[in-house]
Amino acid sequence: MAIGTKELAPAELDTMEDHRLVEELRKAKEELFNLRFQSATGQLESHGRIRAVKRDIARLYTVIRERELGIRATPAPAEVATKAKKTKAKKTEDASAGAEGEAE
Repeated sequence: MAIGTKELAPAELDTMEDHRLVEELRKAKEELFNLRFQSATGQLESHGRIRAVKRDIARLYTVIRERELGIRATPAPAEVATKAKKTKAKKTEDASAGAEGEAE
């Protein structure tokens, strides 16, 4: 059984964009710092959480590096997909407007 957060599953990481991966990495490092601080002061209740966060950080680094090397595909930006839909919709509107102009 894999240890780590459920939101950082490998399938979920494949759908994230690069800037979001970097943001998740920053948050995980911050959480690890806080957990280590709690451990040093004796306030930490769940020692297994440190291990889970370390694995999340390693998983994030792996995905980022694989994308740099071209091993793992980078998801298409959402903006490009919406532009493609707008272009297709615009072509449909142009075609229907042309048909109306011919009918008059």
